Amino acid sequence: MPSPVLDADQLDAVDPLASFRDRFALPAGVRYFDGNSLGAPARGIAERVAGVIGREWREGLIGSWEAGWLELPRRVAARLAPFLGVGAGEVAVADATSVNLFKLLGAALAARPGRRRVLAPRGNFPSDLYVARSAASLHGADLVTVPAGDLAAAVDETTAVVTLSHVDYRSGELFDLAALASAAHGRGALLLADVSHSVGAMPLRLADWSVDLAVGCGYKFLGGGPGAPAFLVVREPLQEQLISPLPGWLGHLEPFAFDEEYRPAAGVDRFLCGTPPILSLAALDAALVAWEGIDLGAVRRWAESLGDFFIALADERLAAAGVVVASPREAARRGAQVSLRHPRSSRLVAALGERGIVCDFRPPDVMRFGLHPLYVRHADVAAAVAACEELLSREGVAR
Repeated sequence: MPSPVLDADQLDAVDPLASFRDRFALPAGVRYFDGNSLGAPARGIAERVAGVIGREWREGLIGSWEAGWLELPRRVAARLAPFLGVGAGEVAVADATSVNLFKLLGAALAARPGRRRVLAPRGNFPSDLYVARSAASLHGADLVTVPAGDLAAAVDETTAVVTLSHVDYRSGELFDLAALASAAHGRGALLLADVSHSVGAMPLRLADWSVDLAVGCGYKFLGGGPGAPAFLVVREPLQEQLISPLPGWLGHLEPFAFDEEYRPAAGVDRFLCGTPPILSLAALDAALVAWEGIDLGAVRRWAESLGDFFIALADERLAAAGVVVASPREAARRGAQVSLRHPRSSRLVAALGERGIVCDFRPPDVMRFGLHPLYVRHADVAAAVAACEELLSREGVAR
């Protein structure tokens, strides 16, 4: 059988994204498989944030709001729109993913009076379920969870909104948003997708898929930094029908009129709320600049190749030690992630970290390897599998 390292080198030799790898800064000796939790920083982010502090804020003081700060959320939204497959006027950049999810769920429930169910897959990202349960309760509705495979069939005339993560955070399973949108619309419900684990890992076509609403974060594959501003999407036909349950001054029709009565802004801007976080917005803006010229189709193909290679090596080298592939084997049904299961996963993840191979653990027994296509190579995958194989042969790690 050919050497996995040789196979990796051959695959990496034709990497269409290799020329972009230097745009990102990683510590020497680190193989980073956690870009699906916190992306590595792009070169230029630190300088951009320093410029905002050292030039704009220090020299312009409050005058810098008039010099472009207030427009920064819209500029970042325009950069994000092509990642999502929607128009720039359908994206708002603000707050955190959970806050945006609450806003959209509340608006969707209010727009579907008489419907008393929010439908989600069992095992969905816990924070999303917390928010969905709270939003439903405030509207006299219930959160109903069903197995992911039963989601489309479970939509009925009492369902106001179907909500789910595009990519399952534990297994990496990729769900068919177009099919779910069709099922939801056939019963008069809306579809709200959390694309935090897919934006930047593949081309999204939310408009073509007829997804009504979406949320996502800026700090995973997009690399906007810890706690980077999140975003929300409201498709244009719905914008005048929906009202944010968190009205704030920046979502007002005339923010500087300082009216005591709230009048919603036109379009998606009505879902803005408080003062934009300029420093973190600048970091996200600079992170998105690093994506210029990158073909998202090539990003997706590279992620699929990395995942296929990872699974093949895991089957060959790790299965005998009790490691089970927990991600879909078909690339089209998998995000940019491979998850492995083993009874000692938490120990393995810690031991891999000591060797400079950074991945993460998800209870009860999942090792999660994020495959960020812009800086993970097949050689990194081969090294990770080889390290797992060696660690599993050692007493105290495998037992």
